[in-house]
Amino acid sequence: MAYKVTVRYAKMGVVGDFTTELAALKRGDMVAVRTKRGCEAAVVIKAAIELGESAESSGGEVLRMLTTQDEAELARIRDEAIPAEIAFCKERIKALDLPMSIVTAEHLLGGEKIIFYFLADGRVDFRQLVKDIARQYRTRIELRQIGVRDEARLLAEYGHCGQPLCCRSFMKTLEPVTMRMAKSQKATLDPAKISGVCGRLMCCLRYEDSLYRELKGSLPKKGTIVTSLKATGKVVSMDVLAQTIVIQTPSSNLVRIRKDEITGGQGRQGDSKRAGEASRGKKGSSVRSQAKSSGSSSSHSQRKAQGRRPSGRTSSGRRRRGGGGSGSGGAGAGGGSGRKQQ
Repeated sequence: MAYKVTVRYAKMGVVGDFTTELAALKRGDMVAVRTKRGCEAAVVIKAAIELGESAESSGGEVLRMLTTQDEAELARIRDEAIPAEIAFCKERIKALDLPMSIVTAEHLLGGEKIIFYFLADGRVDFRQLVKDIARQYRTRIELRQIGVRDEARLLAEYGHCGQPLCCRSFMKTLEPVTMRMAKSQKATLDPAKISGVCGRLMCCLRYEDSLYRELKGSLPKKGTIVTSLKATGKVVSMDVLAQTIVIQTPSSNLVRIRKDEITGGQGRQGDSKRAGEASRGKKGSSVRSQAKSSGSSSSHSQRKAQGRRPSGRTSSGRRRRGGGGSGSGGAGAGGGSGRKQQ
């Protein structure tokens, strides 16, 4: 019978669901798991449950429970091996003059690989450093660049609230947190109060953001004219969690009302004014279009009437133009004959 168990493994505290045949696994048990990186030590954070036929694990497989020898070896690596490896790595970084800083190191179970985590502002050519470390410890070496949020996840333990860091205790991925989330929750914008141990905005600002957006969307926006059982006025502020708004009456009095006391609304004051201006603008444009159309029709009628004038005037005009042309032609002929006589 196959079971599914949730474990946390690796230095980063990755959480994943693994398959196992050990039905008795419970929270807190130390196990050996097979991941994409190799064999690693992990701790069970959710007891084993029966795995359905269509269900699949997202991590890998639980191999066995850790023995006392395994736990003793992990303690030796943590207390002796890793500090010495970090010291050697820092020495080589200084010798090679590389722009990077080592944060910590991690061993896979069995010593088949050592992973070093480092900070750097940009890309670093650490190929020679990897060769030096591999020559020293005779094993596979991996260097992984991380950010400041990952650094806090690796080294820090408690946040400003006094609780273990969310990124170390239960978060699987580090989602982005924006200043808009802090503003929507009316949190102080003092960076020292809304920043976590990593120096970035606290992850907990994201937890209630969807609820705040939903509650805020159910209230009328600022500037909206609303009617209530108490008074009618313009919305000037709101309390999202309490679902109340403060309106300013025409007499400049401020009245706090609940959402369920609102009986009607007329839209924003500025919106109605702009709507009126737009309506007047459309009306004026329509009048100008009608006038232009009328003028165009009048000009067309005049041109059409001119085209229908009596034929006598037109032919007379043509005769006058024709006679002048003949005279010009005769004068030209006379001038020509005079030049021949000379």
